Amino acid sequence: MQGVLETARLLEQGDASSEELTLDCLRRARSHGRRLNCYISLAEEEAVLEQARASDQRRARGAGTPLTGVPLAHKDIFCTRDLPTSCASRMLEGYRSPIEATVVRRLREAGMICVGKTNMDEFAMGSSNENSYFGPVANPWDPERVPGGSSGGSAAAVAARLVPAATGTDTGGSIRQPAALCGVTGLKPTYGRVSRHGIVAFASSLDQAGPLGRSAEDAALLLHAMAGPDPLDSTTDPRPVQDYPAALAAGKERLQGLRIGLPRQFLDERLDARVGELIQESARLLEQQGAVLREVELTHQDLAVAAYCVIAAAECSSNLARFDGVRYGYRCEEPRDLSELYLRSRTEGFGAEVKRRVITGTHVLSAGYQEAYYLQALKVRRLIRDEFLQTLEETDLLLGPTSPTAAFRRGEKIADPVNMYLSDVYTVGCNLAGLPAVSVPAGFTGGLPVGMQLIGPPFSEGLLLQVAHRYQELSDWHLQHPPEPPPGEPGQAGGTPP
Repeated sequence: MQGVLETARLLEQGDASSEELTLDCLRRARSHGRRLNCYISLAEEEAVLEQARASDQRRARGAGTPLTGVPLAHKDIFCTRDLPTSCASRMLEGYRSPIEATVVRRLREAGMICVGKTNMDEFAMGSSNENSYFGPVANPWDPERVPGGSSGGSAAAVAARLVPAATGTDTGGSIRQPAALCGVTGLKPTYGRVSRHGIVAFASSLDQAGPLGRSAEDAALLLHAMAGPDPLDSTTDPRPVQDYPAALAAGKERLQGLRIGLPRQFLDERLDARVGELIQESARLLEQQGAVLREVELTHQDLAVAAYCVIAAAECSSNLARFDGVRYGYRCEEPRDLSELYLRSRTEGFGAEVKRRVITGTHVLSAGYQEAYYLQALKVRRLIRDEFLQTLEETDLLLGPTSPTAAFRRGEKIADPVNMYLSDVYTVGCNLAGLPAVSVPAGFTGGLPVGMQLIGPPFSEGLLLQVAHRYQELSDWHLQHPPEPPPGEPGQAGGTPP
């Protein structure tokens, strides 16, 4: 299965039909997708093939868009009418939403064909995709290792060539970190660039949707269709959407004199030595093309994880209060009274990591602790944002690693939540500041992919994609893909709840 751009060209030239490509995606999802456990649900074959045939007819009439007939997968946190939206939780197992997320609608209207919903950390809470009620997702480069989280199913599906592209959400690194660990390109847009309507909320001031694809070109095509103001989301920004695919051509010229900052705090002792070498090599490659490198200081960066954990937990506690066993979602059997209904439904319906964050969030918002924790975290957030913006006035963008290490082994960090949270040490700052960032493949260590992160000022997605695209013209890391698994019997996609 090719990437978005290559697939679109095949369809445009008539070398393949959307029906053929969609059927191939479904077949691969039932075989290789089951081994990776990267899908929770798949579209009904006849229904989705009917959409694909309609796309082929539109292209034949000359009425298609660049994305018409291209298959994709949605992270199972986006509300869809045709498929369940479970958020990888027992709490919402089998839930059918009455609404459709704006991102889903816009990509559907652009002509893309949704073949399934991808596995994730429950309610997007995790950095390894080990927290799903439907079982962990395997990294296609090494099934004994994690794919990153929380959008691990989307990243694994794209990396394994099961689907050209997928959607994800990023609250503290949940697009970029799995993109790095799986060797694909993942973009977290500026907060407010993409509508959050119809995305089941984790932390409303941090969540942002974005694309995962093979390349910056793929990300640009998807972002162009996804982005823009939405009357159903008051936090979206009214400014018009840049033509991201058209902007890519200027990448070579844009690098001339481009000021790239290398934050010293991103290249410290927490960073794996080989990962650091690859990031430095990538920076020098851009320097050879005319970019100007300089070391910068982000003195508040060390506070980012702590501030993020407090703020995200507080917002999670508030957002997940609606799941009480009364109106929809999981309900315990035969409760004695209303109090037991609440207690048992939430205890049985949520997994360990979700309960940990809900309890933490309730604590930091409680009387006597709100000022000591939550309000202090908000002040730190402002310091982090101000420092980022000031640094980005002196530089055009920042460059560093996406993750401190390559993919770690499954189970290695699951018993140590703090160590797991530190997997996002280089990504959470962008969410606190609302900044755009992209992760692109930048090499390998021990046979596992490494990601380079580019961070820009608000609404600089075009610049980030230009630089990422130019980097990918100069390197071939994004063209590498994991080996095909040995032939096996096809099976039903999706994991089995414990």
